[in-house]
Amino acid sequence: MATVIIGAGIIGSSTAFYLSESLTTAPSDIHLIEASTELFASASGYAAGFLARDWFSPSVASLGALSFDLHKELAAQEHGAEKWGYCRSTGTSLAVTKGNRGDEWLREGTSRAEAAATHDFKDGYGPAWLTRSKNGRVEVISEDDSTAQVYTAISDPLRLSRFLLSTCLEMGVNLHQPSRPVSLNKDSDGTVTSIVITSPDDPQTTITVPCSRLIITAGAWTPRVFKTLFPTSRKSIPITSLAGHSLLVRSPRWNIGDELKTSGGCHAVFTTDETGYSPEIFSRVGGEIYVAGLNSATLPLPELATDRKIDPKSIEVLKTTAKRLLGRDEEDDLEIIREGLCFRPIGGKGTPIVGKVEDEALGLKTTGGVWMAAGHGAWGISLSLGTGKVMSEMVEGRPTSADVSRLRL
Repeated sequence: MATVIIGAGIIGSSTAFYLSESLTTAPSDIHLIEASTELFASASGYAAGFLARDWFSPSVASLGALSFDLHKELAAQEHGAEKWGYCRSTGTSLAVTKGNRGDEWLREGTSRAEAAATHDFKDGYGPAWLTRSKNGRVEVISEDDSTAQVYTAISDPLRLSRFLLSTCLEMGVNLHQPSRPVSLNKDSDGTVTSIVITSPDDPQTTITVPCSRLIITAGAWTPRVFKTLFPTSRKSIPITSLAGHSLLVRSPRWNIGDELKTSGGCHAVFTTDETGYSPEIFSRVGGEIYVAGLNSATLPLPELATDRKIDPKSIEVLKTTAKRLLGRDEEDDLEIIREGLCFRPIGGKGTPIVGKVEDEALGLKTTGGVWMAAGHGAWGISLSLGTGKVMSEMVEGRPTSADVSRLRL
């Protein structure tokens, strides 16, 4: 059955990946449509890559556990440590002022892991690359009698996304890029038969792609795609965008060999800043350290991910944070590898949408249905593989590996 997936980011690529592994859908019948001229130009390529197993609310918990296990399984099967930097990670809270803990923002639910309040913290020394002030207090997230490093990990999302997509293409999946959806064609009975796409560079030239099943995985752009294809539908897609700036740096104090000996892997540090935001710092295999946490819900979503405009002032704030938390005295020994900006899709309920859009809400008929997987917020990378697997099962009418019944539109 001809399956069209709109959005070739990590959610779309994961869906195509697991759908290709089924015995029902031929990879050559799968079409990935990506509007951006640069693959993985938003969260799929510029997010932190932090993975967690049990940091989720009840409605997402089953999907979170499945996805974390799939990340671990895929890394073991495909040498993920070498190919995309998969590594165990220890979650750490750094309190920098008296009375404040670095995980307070976690407990308030303003960013990653509202459910982190269910975890305990114990005193710890933290990574060698972290600079602590005289009164700073480091605590390591723990779960019962086990440290959280068995429940959290880190990957380079860009390299993981590239692996998933390249594997799909090797199996015979079709990639249309850059292309954007324009409209749907219907037969005399009003049933969708194909989708019309065009290139942003040549909007007058169109291509018709057969379509029996449609899956929308366009991240923060999902509401726009839905409105384009279903202009008469009264259904509102409750997804907004959250812009987040980031830095990727190298520090002479980050050595994966030393960290593996002392703590078993990489570190994720959650802390606070006197300017009022909550920095997130993640070490990765390969000597990279990712610095982020400066988010904005008011920065407008661009037409394409590649149209993003990095704010120099936001980058300077992150550089100041990096120097304070990663630097040493007055030495300027941090190497800036990359400045980034991505737009995360935020679900209206604070949870992703994973499920079918009923034909009644579309105003037309479909053979294999219209499906949606978007709105994962800060957890898109962590939930990616689980979402892809569950979506592949749902569209083929198979029992799902995780309970996503409360994530329907």
